[in-house]
Amino acid sequence: MEQGQAKPKVVVLGAGSLFFGRQSIWQMVQSPYLNNGTLALVDTDERRLAKLVKLANMVAADNGVKLRIEGSTERKDVLPGADFVVLSFANQTVKYRGIDCAVSERYGIRMCSGDTIGPGGIFRAMRELPAIMACVDDIKALCPQAWVINYINPSAVNGMAIARYAPELKSFALCDGLHMPHVKRNYLLRSGVIADQAGYTPQVADRFDFRIAGVNHFTWLLKAEYDGRDIAPLIAESLRRAAETGTDGGDKGAKSVHNDAIGYELYRIYGYIPTCVAHTKEYMRFWQGLGKSEETIPPLSIWETEERYKRHDGMWREIDEFVDGRRPIGEYMQAYGPDHATDIIENMVGGLGKTFYLNTPNRGAVTNMGDDAFLELMCEVTTDGVRPLPVGEMPRGIRGLQEQVLDTHMLTAEAVVERSFAKLRRAMLTDPLVSSIGDADRIIAELLEQERDALPAYWYE
Repeated sequence: MEQGQAKPKVVVLGAGSLFFGRQSIWQMVQSPYLNNGTLALVDTDERRLAKLVKLANMVAADNGVKLRIEGSTERKDVLPGADFVVLSFANQTVKYRGIDCAVSERYGIRMCSGDTIGPGGIFRAMRELPAIMACVDDIKALCPQAWVINYINPSAVNGMAIARYAPELKSFALCDGLHMPHVKRNYLLRSGVIADQAGYTPQVADRFDFRIAGVNHFTWLLKAEYDGRDIAPLIAESLRRAAETGTDGGDKGAKSVHNDAIGYELYRIYGYIPTCVAHTKEYMRFWQGLGKSEETIPPLSIWETEERYKRHDGMWREIDEFVDGRRPIGEYMQAYGPDHATDIIENMVGGLGKTFYLNTPNRGAVTNMGDDAFLELMCEVTTDGVRPLPVGEMPRGIRGLQEQVLDTHMLTAEAVVERSFAKLRRAMLTDPLVSSIGDADRIIAELLEQERDALPAYWYE
């Protein structure tokens, strides 16, 4: 595809994953760079796929755009001609994350999310990565020039695997946590430099030099200067005040509770602010409940399976309301908004020159980590390729933790793709949350038994 072409084809594998599917429709309709192209939706659930295809056609028609909508339960039918392939599927993730977290808790490992680090991250990769690599094989055969965007957790593990085992493809991995420009604006709000969202202008943004880097879900604000003044202490102070007053954000679920207090405590320890506390707190051993002393911040809460089911059901009810006419389709474009992946696709197609946070090999951006370290970095991204922007050094302390996580992730990717039980066990025993060999072996055995219907047969041979 030539840059600026008006008719890109975007294929979404796993359109029934509503955290991305709804927004992809919004952006493909809204963007003049995309809405003369094709949106191909793929999902193995025929009923859900039919709803989303109908919804996409309704939204496109209501907005008077020529966007072509395709739908199929077979990805091979729609991959030919693709310019971008977004991987966004999940295998009953709520159910299996619940199992991962419940089993791990019995052995003293507490996970509030269970999809990236710890036994939950490893076993999610074991469930999802074989399907991802099967998709990769089809992409190599049917649309080898397409950009492959992984949006499936553990994003770094899956992105590493694609980069390592399919280097001929153009690929990167994504997470919505560092969606630009929202993350930059939010730090200016927290620091008090701007009083409200209206205060965030291009001129203000240009005066704010901020740099974030790290492994996905384990990223840190390494520089925050406004007009040359370090405003990281102001951001940290806002965390402290919020923790004291109890305005901790979110729905008080496991991923959101105590985040301000934990973010401030990590700033006190390391001198830098974690940017994704909802996940980062799970990477740290401090809130695993293993200490002998009384702590101000309690151990992590555990992933709440039933609440997640309710949340997903609510999302599908919204879709049903639009599709069956109980809610006017004209409200769709006000109900949703842009998505990280489609923002980047729009930028690439339109040659807009924006920068985004991607998960990609380091290539010297962080000067004291390897070029192949798979990090979340601010990048220039065009149809010609991805170029990480300079960061500087990763601070001592944080850097060692990053390397341990990278080793865990790479061993996990190797274990799955190479079908190696030895590397699976090594990954588990390298993981920062695991502190007992016997417990690790029992967790592996129990999860293999309880998740037999979701895992490849080779683990049982």
